[in-house]
Amino acid sequence: MTRIILTGANGKMGKVIQSVVSAREDCEIVAGVDKFVDNSVSFPVYTSLSDVQEEADVIVDFSNPALLDELLSFAEKKSTALVIATTGFDDCQKKQIQDASSKCPIFFTYNMSLGINLLANLAKKAVSVLGNDFDIEIIEQHHNQKIDAPSGTALMLADAISEEFDKPRKYEYDRHSKREKRSKEEIGIHSVRGGTIVGEHSILFAGRDENITLSHSARSKEIFAVGAVNAAVFMKNKTPGMYDMGELVK
Repeated sequence: MTRIILTGANGKMGKVIQSVVSAREDCEIVAGVDKFVDNSVSFPVYTSLSDVQEEADVIVDFSNPALLDELLSFAEKKSTALVIATTGFDDCQKKQIQDASSKCPIFFTYNMSLGINLLANLAKKAVSVLGNDFDIEIIEQHHNQKIDAPSGTALMLADAISEEFDKPRKYEYDRHSKREKRSKEEIGIHSVRGGTIVGEHSILFAGRDENITLSHSARSKEIFAVGAVNAAVFMKNKTPGMYDMGELVK
C-alpha cells in the first residue's frame, strides 16, 4: 500500500485525486495540506507541511509554485519521494528541483497525461522524418482561469522537438512586435485562454503545399489525476534521482 500526502488537497485537482485514490486498492491518502480546511474528508488536513504527523511514502503536489521551498525541504528532511504535478515554475525553481533530486526521488513532468507524453514522442519522430523542410508551430488552449502562459506542456513539447535538431530552436512568442520573415530556426508558441477548456495542444508542421497536425485534447482533469496517482505508486521505494513519464511507461 502506497501512503500519500496530498498538497493542495482541497483544490480542484486535489478533489479529483481523492476520487481516483478512493477507487484503488494499492494506495491511500494519509494526510493533506491546504490553507483551506475541509472537515468532510476522511484524512487530516493541515495548513502547513511542517505540521504533518503521518508517515508517508510519497508526496503528491498539486499546490502552487510559491510553496516549492517548503515542499523540497520537507521531502529532503523525511527522505520522502515527491511527485510534482504543479506547473508554472521559473528557471530558478526548476534548478532547485533538479538539485533536490540528489537527496530524494522526484517525479517531475509538465503534464501527467500519458497521451501528451505520447504526443511528444510522435513529434520527435515527425522531426526525424521531416527535418528542416517544415516550419513548426505549437498552439495551446486552456481555460480562462489559467495564470501561466505558455503552458508548461507547450514548453515541454517545444523542448522535445528542439532536442531533435543539431542546433537548438529559438522559441517565438510575440511576432506582432516585429516586421520580418519567419526564420527556419524558430518554433512559434501561441496561447489561447477562454471558457472552461481543460487543455488542447496542437503541433503544426507546415511545409510546401502540405500541412501535418498532431494534437491532443484533454476532456477532463481526471486524466492528470490518474497519471499523478500512477506516478505516486511507481515512486514508492525509489532511490534519489529525477524521474518522469518516460520511466513510468517503460
